Amino acid sequence: MTSAFDVLPAVSSADHIPGPEQGEWTYADYAAVPDDGHRYEIIEGVLYMAPAPGSAHQSAVTWFIFYLTTYVQVPGLGRVFTAPFDVELAPGTVVQPDVTVVLALNLGVVTPRGIVGAPDLVVEIASPSTATHDRSTKLQVYSQAGIREYWIVDPHAHTVELLVLEHGSYRTVSVFQGKALLPSAVVPGLPVRVEQFFA
Repeated sequence: MTSAFDVLPAVSSADHIPGPEQGEWTYADYAAVPDDGHRYEIIEGVLYMAPAPGSAHQSAVTWFIFYLTTYVQVPGLGRVFTAPFDVELAPGTVVQPDVTVVLALNLGVVTPRGIVGAPDLVVEIASPSTATHDRSTKLQVYSQAGIREYWIVDPHAHTVELLVLEHGSYRTVSVFQGKALLPSAVVPGLPVRVEQFFA
């Protein structure tokens, strides 16, 4: 018999939030949701709620932000953002990637309220409660939006899966760990070993 302690919260449609019918949510509807401490996204007009991140997730986010800021933002190659930060990929699709990178040539997508359009790189720190969502729903909308690279991070296994967009869909380059360097085309020559993201 499964107890309540054996069940992990998962990303789910937020049917309990007052608003339009699922499938009809817009950015304006989403922006009007009161701040209740939860993280919301809309994908193809459906409002989703993600569970609060754990300590391994937050630690990894901190290191990805630190290194990407150091090697992208500080030298003026682009900008780095962390959730909560809205990325509107299409009408009715607003996501909040854990880490978002926009290169200097693409900074026109950055607006005062968030990003409108495709950033160059998104990083999602997957957990048991978000992994399916990150590898299916989000993977699909990220590829449809034309995001060049997608890194899926496993903070427990200390791995980074690097996916590149080719002909409208993602191809996994490999899953990297330990002393490996990430062969990123968006952040070429990133001198950070994968293990350093999980220090």
